[in-house]
Amino acid sequence: MTLRKGVMQIINSARVGIAQGSVDLFSDYETGGEMWTGEGFRARNQWIGFDRPFSGPPTVHVSLTLWDMDSAHNVRADLTAEDISQAGFTAVFRTWLDTKVARVRISWIAIGAVASDDDWDVL
Repeated sequence: MTLRKGVMQIINSARVGIAQGSVDLFSDYETGGEMWTGEGFRARNQWIGFDRPFSGPPTVHVSLTLWDMDSAHNVRADLTAEDISQAGFTAVFRTWLDTKVARVRISWIAIGAVASDDDWDVL
């Protein structure tokens, strides 16, 4: 097993913003979508924008808050935040082989520096 170290974001700001939310990524059992009826590698992506931008890319944590899976198959799931920017990120849910996913809801939290009216640049 390879041990991976985490990455610490050091915020050099008097203002720290915390954004959070929840979103239904999909509900494929209602429509017969590929997450429910398909097999093999499948992924669902959704862009999530922040109400106001951070000063730089924040740290984003995503978690499953609802997962409705078929009990006759193994549960295989991967959830990540990708393409993180000041404006938002892409939530990516992946599954594979014969896993059947009816629906997924995620919650997320982003923490990072935010600009202030008192900030100014020296050229």
